[in-house]
Amino acid sequence: MLSSTTRAFLTLQAILAVAGSVLAAPVVAAQPLPSTPAPTAKDWASLGGLPDWSGTWVPDMRDQGMQETSNPPPWTPSVAAEIRQAQAEEAAGAPRGLFINCLPEGMPSWMLISHNAMEILFTPGQVTLLGESDGNRLRRIYTDGRAHPADPDPSFHGHSIGHWEGDTLVVDTVGVLPETFIAISESIGAPNDGDMHVVERIHLVAPGVLHDDLEITAPHVLSKTWKTTRAFLRHRLVRDAISEGVCLQGFFAEGKDKAGHAVFTPVPQDSGGNVAPKG
Repeated sequence: MLSSTTRAFLTLQAILAVAGSVLAAPVVAAQPLPSTPAPTAKDWASLGGLPDWSGTWVPDMRDQGMQETSNPPPWTPSVAAEIRQAQAEEAAGAPRGLFINCLPEGMPSWMLISHNAMEILFTPGQVTLLGESDGNRLRRIYTDGRAHPADPDPSFHGHSIGHWEGDTLVVDTVGVLPETFIAISESIGAPNDGDMHVVERIHLVAPGVLHDDLEITAPHVLSKTWKTTRAFLRHRLVRDAISEGVCLQGFFAEGKDKAGHAVFTPVPQDSGGNVAPKG
């Protein structure tokens, strides 16, 4: 049997051997993290050559209504049956309501069935879409030549990259959460269920009319790629600028705390998200 002194000596030798192997290992230089260069004066000046998409863009609601009946999505048979059931419930006065609990509409529903205005901003390497209604209506379309991440983190609006073909912005979007809806109205649609790919061609067809030509591939709920177009009309009056929208604000009332400070107080809601009757 080894003495305690011998065991301690052998343990120390083992530790030194491991430490020596670690110290002898080759040092691997850390790889620099990817970054984007600061825009130059030339980059800013080049924005002047892009088409004029300034102003506030409001969805053409009449066109949306026509699209709902004239060009429905090519649903798979099982999803088509679910859609017919939802349409029957809506006709009976009990629509399901797809967009509840203040979650963002996400892609592609924002572009398909939004009733709210948006603004489009050009900056070097990026096009940003800002929407009214809630603080989550924000799309970033990267035009700096980057590729999609190999494994994008799913999000409501996905990861969008774009490039210009003349005056048309071609946008490619992946990485959308499977729970986001492909919707034709606020109560008719189906979750995309994952693996969705959206290609858009956004362009002016008249000085005040912007078209978004969409190609939506969703293999779990669509039998083939759905091609559809949505129209947006330009408004330039100051009163038409988009205003702040906070979805959850309707869940609170303005009140006072014990110290007399202005505070928001919760308003009781029923299971459908409506204000609960008093008493």
